[in-house]
Amino acid sequence: MKTQKISYKDTNQFNQLIIDYVNHDKALSNYVSEFPNIDNFSHQIRKKSADNIDRDLLVDVIKNQNKGVDLSKESEVNIELLKEANTFTVTTGHQLCLFAGPLYFIYKIASAINLVNSLKKKYPQYNFLPLFWLASEDHDFEEINSITLFNKEISWKTNQKGPVGRMSLEGLDLLLEKIGDLIGHESNSEELLAIFRKSYKKEYNLSMATRVLVNELFGSYGLLVIDGDDSLLKQKLINIIDEDVNYNKFHDIIKNSSDKLSVKYHAQAYVRPINFFKISDGERVRVKEKVEKEFIQENPDLFSPNVLLRPIYQELILPNIAYIGGGSEISYWLQLHDVFDEIAISMPMLLLRNSVINIDTKQSKRVKSLGLDILDFFQDIDQINKKYILNSSSHSSFDNELIDLGKIFASFSEKIEDPSLIASLDAINKKTTNSLNLLEKKLIRNLKLKHENKIIQIKKIKEALFPDNKLQERHDSFIPLYLRYGDNFIKKLISILDPLDPNFVILNLEN
Repeated sequence: MKTQKISYKDTNQFNQLIIDYVNHDKALSNYVSEFPNIDNFSHQIRKKSADNIDRDLLVDVIKNQNKGVDLSKESEVNIELLKEANTFTVTTGHQLCLFAGPLYFIYKIASAINLVNSLKKKYPQYNFLPLFWLASEDHDFEEINSITLFNKEISWKTNQKGPVGRMSLEGLDLLLEKIGDLIGHESNSEELLAIFRKSYKKEYNLSMATRVLVNELFGSYGLLVIDGDDSLLKQKLINIIDEDVNYNKFHDIIKNSSDKLSVKYHAQAYVRPINFFKISDGERVRVKEKVEKEFIQENPDLFSPNVLLRPIYQELILPNIAYIGGGSEISYWLQLHDVFDEIAISMPMLLLRNSVINIDTKQSKRVKSLGLDILDFFQDIDQINKKYILNSSSHSSFDNELIDLGKIFASFSEKIEDPSLIASLDAINKKTTNSLNLLEKKLIRNLKLKHENKIIQIKKIKEALFPDNKLQERHDSFIPLYLRYGDNFIKKLISILDPLDPNFVILNLEN
């Protein structure tokens, strides 16, 4: 497997905030702990060392949550290492997507493991552990109840409500049968089905099933898995719940940061006066009024932080120095810098998870035969077609002529003093330019008809790399790649997905 790189900006898939962040724009320096850089981790380690983390509680909870799970020796060792003051975590997390969901679920974890390996080499006097946070309290079932496999959507139907992690797996056996029928009976498919059957047992809820699945895929790398939906861990959140629910302490702090960011960037996560949900009767409903502190103290497990306060909860209980997330996650973490200062807890270093497009040998050969480059496919389909047509015919683009035409009109404009005549000249310029652009479109349209088969090939490649005009990683499952390459696919990802490298990855797969 070979790799190519392209800047996030040139992918045309990421907003300006993320582009500026990966380029360490100084305008964002007031919203981060440290910009992602291997040398900056020395500062991050020092900051986190000053936090009061209840390591004994953390170890007890992780052990309890993993009862009945076949942990690897590497993970068991890492759990014990959490007791040590020189041990730190690199965390990523996600919703409980079925069967590991879209590809970026896998990319997140591979990115975290790669960073841990880099930190171990740079700072051998410390211990670094990869950790996956189960977003089990999320209640948006529609976001996690299906996967796309071989262009077929497989969905789980259930009437259950509330936090998805607490849902029983009733009906998931039918999905396993569908997946089994689709993937066949080769060695890798049998191995993967065995992993799925071990993970999605009838007696599990969705949280435990996801825990087992992640452990089966990544346990050999020492990955730890934690679920924040835990009554003992929620004890550490009591004061935050009270301050938010009864005093709206964090609203103005977050809003102030959000307003400043919004001057230049699009709106981030919406901050509310109260940023907690209450879990009751199988539902997760937004808290809208004050709650007696005594009730909070006795029932912290009934309260669930929203997207803005979940990071605060996470950092209160983990010896965490880095969080790896997607673009939207980085955006809302940036809103929280002043909250971390307010509660005197260090903010972790934020790293954009690696993004990847996979292209196989057959597709690569087709791209080359078309006289194109894989980088061309990050452009709009019309631009790709235009480049192919111009490369394959005697017609050349009007771009240079239009530039020359602009110069001619500019020369005329310099000789005219009457503003009304200049306006008339500008109108003629615009009309002429539009006419020539329209003529070129007609020429390309005619040429496309002559190259219809090639245009169809371009469309198929574009759809494979950007299904539904989205990044491949947001649509495709990892299952077909595991069927082809087995565990070697994950090993390759871990070796190449370096979240400290501010570039998008193109992975050329070998048949």
